[in-house]
Parts: sequence; C-alpha cells; structure tokens
Amino acid sequence: MADFNTVRASQAGARSTQIDEGLRAHMNKVYGLMSVGMAVTGLVAWAVGTNEALLNMIFGSPLKWVVMFAPLAVVFAFGAMLHKMSAATAQLVFFGFAALMGLSISYIFAVYTGVSIAQTFLVTAISFAGLSLYGYTTKRNLSAMGSFLMMGLIGLIVASIINIFVVSSALQFAISVIGVLIFAGLTAYDTQNIKNTYLQLVQSDREFLGKAAILGALQLYLDFLNMFMFLLQFLGNRD
Repeated sequence: MADFNTVRASQAGARSTQIDEGLRAHMNKVYGLMSVGMAVTGLVAWAVGTNEALLNMIFGSPLKWVVMFAPLAVVFAFGAMLHKMSAATAQLVFFGFAALMGLSISYIFAVYTGVSIAQTFLVTAISFAGLSLYGYTTKRNLSAMGSFLMMGLIGLIVASIINIFVVSSALQFAISVIGVLIFAGLTAYDTQNIKNTYLQLVQSDREFLGKAAILGALQLYLDFLNMFMFLLQFLGNRD
C-alpha cells in the first residue's frame, strides 16, 4: 500500500504543476492582450500622425483637449465598471481605449523622426522585458514599493496637468526623469501583482480570471506606453 505521506506529496505536486501551467497560460494571455493593444495604438498613431490634415483638425482645435483627457476618463470608468462587464465587453473596451491612446499620441510622428521613435520603442521593449521578468521571478515582496510608486504617480499626473498650462521646460525635464523611474518600478510591481492575483483567484474566483487578465494587460500596457513616452523626451530626435 502506498504510504499516506507519499500520496499526499504526489497530490500536492500535481496541484503545483496545474497552478504553474495555469499561471503560465494566464501570463501569456496578459502579454498577448497587451501586445495587441500596443499594435492597435501604434497603427492608429501612425495613420493619424502621418496625415497632416487629420493632425491639424485634431490638435489645431479645442478637440485636442478631448483627445488628451478622454483616455484618463476611460481608465477610471473601466476600473469602476469592470465587475459589471462581461470578459468580451471588457476586451472590446480595452482595444477601444488602445485606439484612443493612439489618437492622443499621434502627434509624435509629426514631432520626432521615425528612426528615433523606432529606436526608443526598442529601448523601451528591452527595458520592459527585463523589469517584467524581474517582477515575475523575484521572491522579494514589492507591495511597499508599489504603494510608494502609486503616490508618486498621483503627483506626476498633477504636475503634468499643471505643466500643460505653465509650459516649463525645467518642469517637463523633471517630470520625464521621474516618470521613467516610476513606470520602470511599476512594471516590476504590476507583473508581480498580476502573478499574485492569479494565485489568489485560482483558489477562490475562477470566473473573474478572464477579466483579471484584461486588467493586467491594461496595467502593463500603461506602464510600457508611459515609459516609452517619457524616454522619447530624451532619446527622440525632432524633425
């Protein structure tokens, strides 16, 4: 007869394997959704940014304020209504948000050279991959760092809004430096948080896992995009 402890260890090992496989599939879904979102943003930004008539219509009129602030409103609304949405609806909202973000950053194709945009994107992708891998593999609890970064993010948003009206180059430089550091840290923190959220939900609320993957994709998407935009301030060559 098999020893009871041997059977129990075998069952525990099987559960661990299932969790590992499930976590891997969950993270693949998160990164997949994020990648599609980035592709949508890039295509919309390029299509609008290389069309001078569209750029003038949007950024040469009061419509630019709607385009600039609409993504922020959508993010808050998405977070508040996620529990009431189906996974399919949440995914459509995410892709719609990605398209709206592409519209709001389309001006970069009129301001910076295409080569510098591509180079900055590559630097961002390499940095993001390293930071996300660290967040996934580290045994260190990043919760305390996350709380600090979130407070810094609120201050960054306030400073950015103020600088829209003040237009200070010194303040913009400080915002860019701090922004890169904040979103670099958030990339590691959010990756760990997505992993931990899965481990919690797989034991208690499997039905929410699909929407949790979409939310995780949105978090990492925002980390990547913001890090890219702040790095572009340093690495981008203007036309």
